[in-house]
Amino acid sequence: MSVWCEAAWIRGRGIVSGVRVEVDESGIVTRLELGAERKASDLPVSGVAFPAASNAHSHAFHRVLRGRTHDMGVGSFWTWREQMYRAAGALTPALYEQLATAVFAEMVVTGWTSVAEFHYVHHRPDGTPYGGTGSSASTGSADPNGADGPHAMELALARAAVNARIRLTLLDTCYLAGGIGQELSPEQLRFGDPDVHAWLSRLASLREAISREFSPDQVTVGAALHSVRGVPADVLPVIAEQLPPEIPLHIHLSEQPAENEACLQATGLTPTALLRRSGLLTRRLSAVHATHLTEQDIAMLGAAHATVVMCPTTEADLADGIGPAAALRDAGARIALGTDQHAVVDPWLEMRALEHGERLRSGQRGWFPPEALHEAASDAGARSQGRRLPGFERGKYCDLMAVDPSSLRTIGSQPDQLALSATAQDVRTVVIGGRLAARQGIHATLGDPARLLAAAITDVDAAGTGDTAAKGALQR
Repeated sequence: MSVWCEAAWIRGRGIVSGVRVEVDESGIVTRLELGAERKASDLPVSGVAFPAASNAHSHAFHRVLRGRTHDMGVGSFWTWREQMYRAAGALTPALYEQLATAVFAEMVVTGWTSVAEFHYVHHRPDGTPYGGTGSSASTGSADPNGADGPHAMELALARAAVNARIRLTLLDTCYLAGGIGQELSPEQLRFGDPDVHAWLSRLASLREAISREFSPDQVTVGAALHSVRGVPADVLPVIAEQLPPEIPLHIHLSEQPAENEACLQATGLTPTALLRRSGLLTRRLSAVHATHLTEQDIAMLGAAHATVVMCPTTEADLADGIGPAAALRDAGARIALGTDQHAVVDPWLEMRALEHGERLRSGQRGWFPPEALHEAASDAGARSQGRRLPGFERGKYCDLMAVDPSSLRTIGSQPDQLALSATAQDVRTVVIGGRLAARQGIHATLGDPARLLAAAITDVDAAGTGDTAAKGALQR
């Protein structure tokens, strides 16, 4: 296979015309040629191509909340969270596969070709595991596709990723408490496990199940700790000791001042310091949000060379605040980007918002030049997932996103500065593993993601409101 790009941004070289890459059957670049003529057998890519984006933080089901939480008057993350719980309560494995397929397709057509799914909707709504018995168990014969078997929700997400052709790092999340010193609430029961050993055992079983059914180029399993609110301090050292060292580890960190205050009161430490004391603050850690940090927190994250996953459009939507991205980078941390609750699914807007946040904070421009923005959007996100990097060079995945340099938004832009002017509307072509994945906003195999999302959101709404006729249609 081979791909020919009219123009492409090559790290260290800038914009180069006539870029041709040869790709093996695994989707990995074997040869790069610059100034090349197009061959008849090449997949043609017009516009300006860049390494595809790697989404380092996603909660797929949050997509149903977009544009629906802005009528509450004065509110915060905590009031928004109640609506999120209601959406989580409506999900079944079949419904989540339908919704996640649509969400992942939306990611693909906008330029994301891999995603770290921070997944915690593990069990039935009453907390009983799939594959067992409980008050929420389905009746009748077993589903031949395993929709009610062990790891039903996780396998549904894996199938959704395969359907959408996105590379999935499924971050199975440890969620043991409803807050520091609090039991899980009824809305959180399906997120939790009996204890840390049960979670570690379930994680090991899930890794085996995924490895049997899916290629690691397509689906892998990592780990996540929901937060220091959701994982008690006394079990953190157990996780540090027993979690397999080769898998990535993510955590929501210091997203809210209230989290910091509760952690300080309970332990005498900030969340970052607690992670360090527990042996979890290492290079493999990805700290999501990290919005409200002390100078000492920043220094600790930098010294560990941890990744900090910023989700600027979500952090703005939820009024979380502006995280200290430049200070973290200067201290030695890597900055990656994610879409989190999908208020926006657009790597170009996330890149721009990262730089704009620093401008708003400081009153100065030029904190993250375009090359650094692409590093955050592509390489850092892939490393956060434990994945091979996307791009044009030999040994990388041939995962590319190409934008129109002459649209209403981009016309007149310097091609190497498109990160500061383009949006997802300008993405002409997306390539995954050397194969066409999307053109002009239409998925190559699934069609228009808007159609998929419309159907999925309607069905989630029906499940959440108890519309029995609609639920019957879902089952049929």
